[in-house]
Amino acid sequence: MARLNKILWLCCALLLVAGDALAQQALPPSSWEKYRVADDEFSIALPTMPAMFTYHMKRRTQRYLGVYADGVVYTIYSDNEDTQKGLKNSLELLRLGQGLGWDAATEQIVNCDDVTGKQYTSNYPLGGVVQFFATKKHFYRIQAFGATAADARVQRFLSSLTFGKSEGLEVIDGPGTPFEPTDGSVQIPAASVFGARSVDLKSMILMKPEARYTEAAREKKVVGTVVLKAAFSANGSVVNIQVIQGLPEGLTEQAIEAIKMIKFIPAMKEGKRVSMWMQLAYTFELY
Repeated sequence: MARLNKILWLCCALLLVAGDALAQQALPPSSWEKYRVADDEFSIALPTMPAMFTYHMKRRTQRYLGVYADGVVYTIYSDNEDTQKGLKNSLELLRLGQGLGWDAATEQIVNCDDVTGKQYTSNYPLGGVVQFFATKKHFYRIQAFGATAADARVQRFLSSLTFGKSEGLEVIDGPGTPFEPTDGSVQIPAASVFGARSVDLKSMILMKPEARYTEAAREKKVVGTVVLKAAFSANGSVVNIQVIQGLPEGLTEQAIEAIKMIKFIPAMKEGKRVSMWMQLAYTFELY
């Protein structure tokens, strides 16, 4: 009897351990960290250090942050010009993103640290959620795409947002840290990259940094377009970059750096993420 009790106890213990392991697998990755930007008002949790690029104009600063991880793209956009206008025009902004399937009928009022905003969901097959907020200093668009609002990762992302609290690791302009580290110079077999017509869902770009003008090109008044072809891989990185049409004075190199920072949802074929060819153009003009 004592031996039988011991066996039963061990079985129960193993079941508890297995159940705990399954519960842990259902949770978002424990490696998520809180991130912030030095001269901004928000902090938010992300699965890895985001890529970030900032545009400074005379009286306006626009900032984009983005991360791809396990089929989901998380992006944060901030703008310090006429913050309330952005919130009022949220429906118009949704229309500008028609390809993302945003549904105006799903509007909800949301609050974060006494800041009121609006939330919308997408009818895109994989799902998506976007929130708009306006503080006294900035307009914000907080977006998760590639999973539904019920997904634990999306919930963790959105619920971690705070305003007015400077906490977390500081982000600076740069490529960030890929969720699946990869060397951009590594080539994947061309035979494993599909054309757009051969996939069930095409790759979808969620964040596309502009290429920066070089001083040498500006001095020589170089204008034109750089055209690149690349594999938008199944793991969320841009590889196999080919120059179809280039420009001198470092502009081709700037376009290549910009395309590497793109955040996108990989293409889908037969229920699996796959790599897909895409061709993009970067236009350089003098104003």
